[in-house]
Amino acid sequence: MKTEIQEAKGVLRQKIRAALKNLLPEKRAADSAKVRALLKQQPFWQTTSSILFFAPLPDEVDVWPLLEESLAGGKIAALPLFDAGSNDYLACRVQNPQNDIGPGQFGIREPKAGCPEIPLERLGLILVPGVAFDLHGRRLGRGRGYYDRLLPETHGIKCGIAFGEQIVDAVPTGRLDVRMDFILTPTRCVRAEE
Repeated sequence: MKTEIQEAKGVLRQKIRAALKNLLPEKRAADSAKVRALLKQQPFWQTTSSILFFAPLPDEVDVWPLLEESLAGGKIAALPLFDAGSNDYLACRVQNPQNDIGPGQFGIREPKAGCPEIPLERLGLILVPGVAFDLHGRRLGRGRGYYDRLLPETHGIKCGIAFGEQIVDAVPTGRLDVRMDFILTPTRCVRAEE
């Protein structure tokens, strides 16, 4: 039996997915470029030495160009790698995107076997995708809980990355949902309110 929170999350997922389907490709590309530019202006981006990126799905902000930029700037870049044994994600270092990344679980780009694992607590910045966010740092994921299991192990700054259409007044949350420290959209970077 679904709980009230699960039902509310399902309704919100449908609403946001419908809004994202209406985003024209040109606006999606322009807004992604704005997010990347604004992210690079943030002190937490400039001072961190290690970043956990995500491989964006078609309806997510495209942060991918920053992966190579961060490597060229001497930062440590990592991506989630699905570990079938634990049914969870690990963070693995990427040093050469052309050689180190391939298709992974669920069709998402991942580090290939042999990329070294990075302990989650060593990451300075975690870029987090989601379906929806609110300005209190609450995040609505895709419903499988992978990030909600990964994020408690991290000690770095958690930054939710979203289009403006993904920001809502309140995201329904349960006890296992992890809050973001910042929410970044094409027009603003907001420190999450308590």
